[in-house]
Formats: sequence, C-alpha cells, structure tokens
Amino acid sequence: MSSSKILFGFHAVIARLRQHPDSVETLFYDANRQDPRLRDLLERAALAGCAVQPVESARLDGLAPAGRHQGVVARVTAALPHLTLDDVLDGADMPLLMVLDGVTDPHNLGACLRSADAFGVQALILPKDRSVSVNATVAKVACGAADTVPVVTVTNLARTLEELKARGIWCVAADSDGENVYDADLSGPLAWVLGAEGSGLRRLTRERCDRVVSIPLQGMVESLNVSVAAGICLAATQAQRYRASRGKK
Repeated sequence: MSSSKILFGFHAVIARLRQHPDSVETLFYDANRQDPRLRDLLERAALAGCAVQPVESARLDGLAPAGRHQGVVARVTAALPHLTLDDVLDGADMPLLMVLDGVTDPHNLGACLRSADAFGVQALILPKDRSVSVNATVAKVACGAADTVPVVTVTNLARTLEELKARGIWCVAADSDGENVYDADLSGPLAWVLGAEGSGLRRLTRERCDRVVSIPLQGMVESLNVSVAAGICLAATQAQRYRASRGKK
C-alpha cells in the first residue's frame, strides 16, 4: 500500500509547503504554464528541497482526476503529525472547537475547514464512521486550511462530547427549535456541534449537547448548508467574544 497521497490546486499545495515542507515528495506542474503565481510556487518548492517535475497537462489530469488541478499537483507523505484532543486543548486559554456529525460531502468538509481557520477554531472533530475524511478534494476546497486546522477523528462521538464537557467546554448544537444564536451566551469555552444538511444531528449526539442554538432564517429556505451554518455560528461567537474583550478595557 502506498504511503503517499495527492494534493492539487495552488492553495492546498502552497499551504502544505508552508506548514509541512518535509512532507512534499514531488511537485508536478504544467510545463506549458509560465506565470508569476507558478514561479512563486516553484521558488517555495526549491526552498523546501522537494523534487520538481514539469509534465504535460494530460499527466496532471491523470494524477488528479477528481477536480481542477490548476496546473499543479503534489505527491505528499500521507501521514502528518498525529494530534489528539489533549494535544490541542492543553494550554488553550479559551477553546473553540467544531464537531461535525454525519458530514459525508468532501466539499462541505473543505468549506467547514476554511471557516474554522478563518474564525480561530483550534480543532475540528470528526467521527470515524459516517464521515468523509480529509482527501485531496477536501484539501483543495479548504484552500490551505486542511493543513492549519487539526482534524481529530474519534471512535465514539457521544463519549467525546462527554469528555469535552468534563473539561468545562460547553457543547452547543446548531439545530432547529433552539435558542436564537444572536441571544445565546457564547462567551466561554465552546464546541459547536453541527450535522449534515437535511439529516441534521443524530438524536444521541444532540442529547449529549448542553444546549441547542438555531440560526433565525428570514426567507423561504428551511435550512442552510452546514458550512454556511458553521460560518454564521463561528462569526457570532467571535463577535460576542470581541465585544466582551472590549468591555474589559
């Protein structure tokens, strides 16, 4: 079994070169492409000491058939440094986590990672079953966030939520029929728990949460994509924390 995997797209490859340069084995690029963006990428690859290989576009299509590669594909070491929740939470002053239950679409996971990076989430927690893993499509959609936000995979999500609560972290479910997100107290250590659009959270997952919070919708749509909901919940959290910090000055 190969110990390597493929990343494609400028954001995903540049993020890996920045965060884990030693993991990049070979960088393939379109031999017919010459522009400042590519030259910058090749300079980064040279500084990282990774092998660089110009190839025809058809070769790139074969390496990354799942999506648009933008003329850049990297073969990287599959295994990154493994992090546990203890690694993430030890020393964290005000934890902010995201927990996804039943999200199987790689585009949704990638978009959630992007929001997690933007709003300072320390880790994203996924169940081992009923969840997509971080693959090349996820990394491309995440625009580099797959290498900046630790992803922790757990065997038993309900038990993990209990462990978080034991650490003093409030587990807040984003679901229907809950408290208005703009009225909720989001000031303390927090783990947002979100499910896939349509199916939502599993009953056992929702029951393990301390409270349920909803996003008020003004139009005809009845639900939001999980990545959109995640961004709204995280933005509301950071806005409240910002106001609280300003009030202390």
